[in-house]
Amino acid sequence: MNTTESQLAELTRRVEALERAAGDKGGSAVAGWISVAGMFRGSEVMRDIAREGQAIREAERVFEGQK
Repeated sequence: MNTTESQLAELTRRVEALERAAGDKGGSAVAGWISVAGMFRGSEVMRDIAREGQAIREAERVFEGQK
């Protein structure tokens, strides 16, 4: 087997292993997000994190506008 063929075979093996591992988690990424949606509803800590994140984004917008 030449180098290209051996590389392709190795990549195929690795992708198959990743697909099996992903399948073992029991669902799609969408289902994963749905299962945690609202998990932190009412959390003061999460509200603080969201406020701080918003302040950072606003500061970045102001900074980008000054360039």
